[in-house]
Amino acid sequence: MIRLINFKTLCFAGTLASGALLSSETTNWPQWRGPTANGYATTGNPPVEWSETKNIKWKKSIPGKGHSSPVIWGDRLFLMTAVALEQDNEVTPEKNPPEPQADPQRRRRGGRRGGFGRQQAPTQLHAFLTMCFNKNSGETIWTREGVKEVPHEGHHSTNTFSSASPVTDGEHVVSFFGSRGLFCYDMDGNEVWKKDLGNMPTRNGFGEGSSPTLHGNVLIVLWDNETDSYVVAFDKRNGKQLWRQSRDEKTGWTTPYVLTHEGVTQVVINATNKVRSYDLQTGELIWECGGQTTNSIPSIVADAHNVYALSGYRGNMAMAIALGGKGDLTGSESIQWEVTRGTPYVPSPLLYSGRLWFTQGNNAVITCLNPQSGELHYAQERLSGSSGFYASPVGVSDRVYLAGRNGKTTVIENADELKVLSVNELDGEIDSSPAVSGNALYIRSHDHLYCIAE
Repeated sequence: MIRLINFKTLCFAGTLASGALLSSETTNWPQWRGPTANGYATTGNPPVEWSETKNIKWKKSIPGKGHSSPVIWGDRLFLMTAVALEQDNEVTPEKNPPEPQADPQRRRRGGRRGGFGRQQAPTQLHAFLTMCFNKNSGETIWTREGVKEVPHEGHHSTNTFSSASPVTDGEHVVSFFGSRGLFCYDMDGNEVWKKDLGNMPTRNGFGEGSSPTLHGNVLIVLWDNETDSYVVAFDKRNGKQLWRQSRDEKTGWTTPYVLTHEGVTQVVINATNKVRSYDLQTGELIWECGGQTTNSIPSIVADAHNVYALSGYRGNMAMAIALGGKGDLTGSESIQWEVTRGTPYVPSPLLYSGRLWFTQGNNAVITCLNPQSGELHYAQERLSGSSGFYASPVGVSDRVYLAGRNGKTTVIENADELKVLSVNELDGEIDSSPAVSGNALYIRSHDHLYCIAE
């Protein structure tokens, strides 16, 4: 269902998403969701068709587990992973022992499909690694171990201990393992600084997953959890805290989005209680807007007119919030339109070439609309082949790539009508979002990293 609230053809100049990460090197994919954080590559032409025996330039086995998506700068590709180790009596975990938790098979009463109880506490030691590869050959350039420890709590069966993605600006690469710490390296893998932010207690022990965001010298980290939620800014050069702002939120898995509008650079964060915008320099709250569902996981996307916030757990909400407002915008004229059907749970939307795409829940069902008017081009169309999505869609070369959890990636045309161009199958399951660099597509399965190119 769509509700047109107060659509106006706005034309605000000077809005730039994650502008500090754009560069003359147009093949960079410096953060999760790409150079503009809207999910698309500005240049490139990866294959439309591939398989395990077709258009695979290289395939690399990745140790451990992680849903961390690759990021790319120049010829270097960075990835994070958590490797379970055999217990070593000489290794002492650096933090507190695991917190006692209930059996994960215990079901809560009254939740949708019964719900989950708390996830079981881990007992195995893990090594938390940042890895650097040559994007052209797959050769490992360096691997750095941030920390070895037994995680203080478990994670949902579909999560991992390394679900966030790194971020780079060509000078530094920053890896955020949540409760295991924040690590900054130079491009050659030399440690610049690190920080231990403590233990993050998550809802039902479902685990962590928010990625850091970098704009200029300011690094933004979201710490939404069950006890003391906040967003914090660090100087990327030395790890010095610049500001910290408390948040009235519980556990979240979204990633902060940075944009500049009318000369003010803002950090916009999706969440259950309110979507909020903070001044990048001071942390001061600029505006907030309620209306999202519980567990608002999808990250914000934005253009020169609006911020687009979506969520889809125990309800459905997609809304366009006009830029330029201040204070509490809930129910105000700043809300341009709302869609209350078919919105995503885990995957973030794709804003590309004047269209907004999103999935229904985690299912292989897709909607495409006009982001300015909210007018639907097509709604809740089922994609055959893929079994569902955790990865977010990626746009490039007038195509949209949707990597399915069963290893099948559906490629559709960038158009007002749904046209499937191909369905391409790899051997492993895929929960990480693809990255694009030049004419190559990089996909991480549960066990391997692929470079897909002709």
